[in-house]
Amino acid sequence: MIPFEQQWTVESAMHVMQHPTVDSELWASAVEWLLLHGPPEIRALLHQASAHATKVQFPELRPRRFTSDGSPCYDLAELARTLGISEEEARQQLVEKERQHGIQHGFTDDDTTTLQ
Repeated sequence: MIPFEQQWTVESAMHVMQHPTVDSELWASAVEWLLLHGPPEIRALLHQASAHATKVQFPELRPRRFTSDGSPCYDLAELARTLGISEEEARQQLVEKERQHGIQHGFTDDDTTTLQ
């Protein structure tokens, strides 16, 4: 299997994002790749859009802590409840994303701060 970081290029991911009838899973994969591996200006725009969408679609969900770079961190149990899944399922998805990306996505209180 091709590693996730090699599955896309900026051009292919942007093409998929702009396609009017693309499959939602393919679109989500392209966005995910751009969030992790895209140019800084595209990553910044996608992070802004994600924060806005989270506030609009899940107004009750609030970040509890922040990473050193200011990224929001949510309580896993609260996130699971908001998404209508079990905490264990949310944890499994988080672990799978960490394995797939080779990047830490789950943080402890020691890794984060309450101030942005």
